Amino acid sequence: MKNKVKSANLYAVNDLRYEDTKMPEIGEDEVMVQVKSCGICGSDISRVYKKGTYHFPTIIGHEFSGKVTEDPKGLLTGKNVVIFPLLPCFECDSCKSGSYPTCSGYDYYGSRRDGGMTEYIAVKRWNLLELPENLSYDEGAMCEPVSVARHAVKKLNISEGSNVFISGAGPIGLIAGQWAKLFGAKNVYYTDIDERKLDFAKSLGFFKYGDGAVIDHVIEGTGAGDALKKCLEVIRPFGTMVLMGNPFGEVVLSQDTYWHILRKELKISGTWNSSFNDRENDWRESLKALSEGKINVKPLITHKFPLSKCCDAFEMMKNRTEFYNKVILNMNTEDTNE
Repeated sequence: MKNKVKSANLYAVNDLRYEDTKMPEIGEDEVMVQVKSCGICGSDISRVYKKGTYHFPTIIGHEFSGKVTEDPKGLLTGKNVVIFPLLPCFECDSCKSGSYPTCSGYDYYGSRRDGGMTEYIAVKRWNLLELPENLSYDEGAMCEPVSVARHAVKKLNISEGSNVFISGAGPIGLIAGQWAKLFGAKNVYYTDIDERKLDFAKSLGFFKYGDGAVIDHVIEGTGAGDALKKCLEVIRPFGTMVLMGNPFGEVVLSQDTYWHILRKELKISGTWNSSFNDRENDWRESLKALSEGKINVKPLITHKFPLSKCCDAFEMMKNRTEFYNKVILNMNTEDTNE
């Protein structure tokens, strides 16, 4: 077994390094995963260039898939897997009810502890699900955003034949549009400050929002105050709204905007993650939908970089030198499962 692995290691804000790190050791109830693919999330861009992680250095990345190379119990060795990145405390009231995203003492791969932008990682057995044989590692790495999108859309309680409005045509927003259609929406409309994203959404069969469309359900996926204002303006009375976007600054509502919530008697929910319990498991349902072709993420993967070019990938995304939707890092392993 090698004693060094290649990783994308964040030492400080604006200091991401592709370097050798120590080969991880298997801890209690863990298995060793050879990472094959890892997606770059918008939150990763923020971590690298603005807010950092919870300690330095940290190997970043929370959207990853791979192959189990060592399982002390011998149950998972050789299996292709996806990884739920949240590690609950299992002791607080939220955890006892199975609501792990509201855990008061959770850990997290890629921000609070080392994550998936590396060749090998020791992962808790509880966090693993087997990747169906007909899915690639790249598709497996997309299971996290697919699950987050599903969790948000489920909260809308979409009525058959209704219209959905989504603010933000990034990867999760576009996946949410697929889920919305799957759950019965007639039309899905988008707004975005980047016209290229709207053109891309239209190429996938969605619509750019225009005045006059009756909007029954809304997802706000950007975290921007102006976007939230637009969402509250377009939704019909008694509509449902889900707030999903991470705010990147103060979100301030004018009195007139706030009145939309009151006078339209809106139902508004928040979400930031996905369900992963025996009653409701967005990950199992996402893998099933991907495997059956009901959700298709392949067109969303516009760029793939080797891990060695991770800094180039982040710079491209930060500076928007090219149009991109989902960017995947591949770990330069011999088996790509493509």
